[in-house]
Amino acid sequence: MNSRTKGQAGSNPLAFDVTHRMVLSIAIPMTLGFMTTPLLGLTNTAVVGHMGVAEALAGLAIGAMLFDLIFGSFNFLRASTTGLTAQAFGRRDGREQQAIFWRALILSFGCGAALLALSPLLLRAGLALMGAEAAVADATATYFSIRILAGPAALANYAILGFVLGRGQGALGLLLQSIINGINIALSIYLGLHLGWGVSGVAWGTAAGETVGMLAGLFLVLRRFEAGERPTLAEIFQRQRLAALFALNRDILIRTFVLIGSFTLMTRIGTGFGAVTLAANAVLMNFFLLASYYLDGLANAAEQIAGRAIGAHYRPAFERGLKLVLLWSFGLAAAGGLFFLLAGPWLISALTTAPDVRQAAETYLPWAAVTGLTGALAFLMDGVFIGATWSSDMRNRMLMSFLGYLAALTVFVPLLGNHGLWLAMNAFLLFRGLFLAMLLKKRTDQTFRSAQ
Repeated sequence: MNSRTKGQAGSNPLAFDVTHRMVLSIAIPMTLGFMTTPLLGLTNTAVVGHMGVAEALAGLAIGAMLFDLIFGSFNFLRASTTGLTAQAFGRRDGREQQAIFWRALILSFGCGAALLALSPLLLRAGLALMGAEAAVADATATYFSIRILAGPAALANYAILGFVLGRGQGALGLLLQSIINGINIALSIYLGLHLGWGVSGVAWGTAAGETVGMLAGLFLVLRRFEAGERPTLAEIFQRQRLAALFALNRDILIRTFVLIGSFTLMTRIGTGFGAVTLAANAVLMNFFLLASYYLDGLANAAEQIAGRAIGAHYRPAFERGLKLVLLWSFGLAAAGGLFFLLAGPWLISALTTAPDVRQAAETYLPWAAVTGLTGALAFLMDGVFIGATWSSDMRNRMLMSFLGYLAALTVFVPLLGNHGLWLAMNAFLLFRGLFLAMLLKKRTDQTFRSAQ
């Protein structure tokens, strides 16, 4: 710390120091936790694939995609809980931390119950959207009808993870993710292969993993609650707090829908270039997915540090956290981009054996290799704005970025074809980061000025 920072810290009993170790203690465990998800997908695909029935595999793929869309839309439960918890943690307000947890958990169970009630409609809509028929539709319906039973548990896990991350407990977050995915993998193999249940075995394995993960999370979180800080029902259901929570969740939900729509639009436009180009784009999106694991982990660190600093009314920690996460984000993104450029052809060969798809993927490889760099600022800014609960800014700037993305698609796709599509996607990532960064100083000044 310099002398000015030491002076500020000395007058603020809530001051804390931000170090590389603090950043990495959140980022590394969460990155590892995120990386267990594709392993889970590969296991489930392999289990059903060993049945030798193409319709079952297609049904599983459609069912998994539907849940990605449905549950992905509820990510606001995790994000809002992290930001609000981090701020209460920064204030050392244990009572409000517990109240935030219960609000988020009750909302999660409510959303999960609504999903259960609407599940027949959601299934019919999903089958119609994906065009699934006959045996494929039957397999999808089997998977969906079983897995949706754990919908409340799955959404509760979002709230639990958000609370854990808000307190900076990255290792506990990794443990919970490992429990969920580990049980899922083990039971999917046992039920799906050993007992021969196939698609239903995979679905029951997933449902069991979510349920056990929720129970473990509740046990680990609740046992650390101080009895003297237990909030009353009136405090949990305080109207002003609930209104703020719903507004925050609404803004993040809109942002999430726009983000999902952006990637869906890319796939939809890619279909117009033929099956080979579409397949090549799907292969290359795995490179962006890999980069997103560590960028998401670092964004989680930014959420906790930004929220905690605002709760503590301590700007030096906010600025120091921003600087360190920025350094790690761009450093890893640059290293990752170089790795993908050099090892890209080998990775492409590992992902597909089709010569024409390999050739097309290598042609567009540079665009995919730089997505980590063009997206690094977007992930960082998302983390800061979630931790600060500046949700309306996130919503509005995402809508602005989407308009810029549409403009880029309109201009570059007709001129450059699939190159233009990748150019527009990289521009979208840049827009997201830059538009939020343009607001950062103004919002930071306002927030810490009002805290004085």
